[in-house]
Amino acid sequence: MKLFFQFVRKEFYHIFRDTRTLLILFGMPIVQIILFGFAITNEVHEAKLAILDQSKDYYSQQLIQKLEHSEYFQVYQLISSPSEVQPAFEAGEIKMAIVIPPDFAHTFYHENNAAVQLITDATDPNIATTLQNYASAILLDFQDEMFPLDHLPLTIHAEQRMVFNPALKSVYMFVPGVMTLILMLVSAMMTSIAITREKELGTMEILLVSPIKPVMIITGKVVPYIVLSFINAIIILILSVTIFGMPIKGSLILLLAECGLFVMVALSLGILISSITDSQQTAMMVSMVGLMMPTMLLSGFVFPLESMPMPLRIVANLLPAKWFIIILKSIMLKGGGLKDVWLPTTVLIGMSCFLLLISIRKFKTRLS
Repeated sequence: MKLFFQFVRKEFYHIFRDTRTLLILFGMPIVQIILFGFAITNEVHEAKLAILDQSKDYYSQQLIQKLEHSEYFQVYQLISSPSEVQPAFEAGEIKMAIVIPPDFAHTFYHENNAAVQLITDATDPNIATTLQNYASAILLDFQDEMFPLDHLPLTIHAEQRMVFNPALKSVYMFVPGVMTLILMLVSAMMTSIAITREKELGTMEILLVSPIKPVMIITGKVVPYIVLSFINAIIILILSVTIFGMPIKGSLILLLAECGLFVMVALSLGILISSITDSQQTAMMVSMVGLMMPTMLLSGFVFPLESMPMPLRIVANLLPAKWFIIILKSIMLKGGGLKDVWLPTTVLIGMSCFLLLISIRKFKTRLS
């Protein structure tokens, strides 16, 4: 065991001496989590808005003030004629126009049936739909503030409620996916590169003639990356909570244990890749293409699995990332415990054992 620990310590020294390795291990995850959290978002803030107030009464002014105070809209201009709406859209100055009719106060106060026209730029349908939803929600809030105790006759009240993410923050969707992607790539890629480097430099033969057994050599190569990947997971969690306000409603210990389990699966994949490749470049390419693309497209990270064809859903079940994302969302957003994530946890344990067994067996065959 003394030789083993000395071997592990040598691997740590080797990692800390290599600046590029440290950048990949710690720099890339931090940059990715910040970029995905800040740059890639479905939310729309401060969309430029034009308002045509044909009523100019107390209620219309109150409505305009409410829109001005919204974080989603920026009242860009107050127009005075319907003919100014189209040119404003054509010039690309606004994303939405709200037209308040001349009889707004009368119909709103006496008839409880006021109509406000929402006009959006639908060149981007997603943004247009989002802005319509924001505006509709603000109008409903405005109505409730003006007449909190009134119940309109012959009116359908559609009560909307969002659970687990009532503010519809996109960062709550991206953080589990990005965390999965980072841990998968860093753990698998770095492990495969570390082992293939020995083969490429010809130092693997030197290790094989040493008193350390091949299994211990592989374990010794992997242990530093287990520790560093786990530290990576903790850093990502701290960034998610402190910068993006991502909640951890469930058990933190269970969450860290699941992270450790997923890191084991990723490391097993890294060993498997290293056993079938002979150069660092090939190992990196296989890791990037073979793991990043499926994790991005078929894990439910970006696109919903429910909308995919059945063959792709079957393939998705073979990806560890799909099960880990389910675990992360359940623990972090829903406050789920082990009884809620037993199925994906069992699948990951099974994958880890299977991949580790195949990897070590194939690696031994290659070495012999």
